[in-house]
Amino acid sequence: MTIVILPDAQADLLDLQDYMLDRWTPELWAAAEDDIFAQLARVDSGLITGPVVPLLGSVGITDYRTVLSSHHRLLYRQVDGHTYVYAVSGQAQDFQALLLRRLFRR
Repeated sequence: MTIVILPDAQADLLDLQDYMLDRWTPELWAAAEDDIFAQLARVDSGLITGPVVPLLGSVGITDYRTVLSSHHRLLYRQVDGHTYVYAVSGQAQDFQALLLRRLFRR
């Protein structure tokens, strides 16, 4: 299987990196990044499956799921043996607001 980090999720990771490096040490960012990618590897290998995103599930869209790392929430979808990462947010961020911005952005 393959993990594909989509452009919006790449931008999220860079924003999180900037945020963490401004407030903490490079070692803490490296640990957080390692944890994010370890969770994605578990998802990609089928060891874990996150819950359906409630906002999307309420309208019948059940293939987008989330998984938590130590401090981050990851939005992903698995298609044809590949794991696509759509968003990465800090757990303190308003995940629903992020999701709605992504859905309604042109």
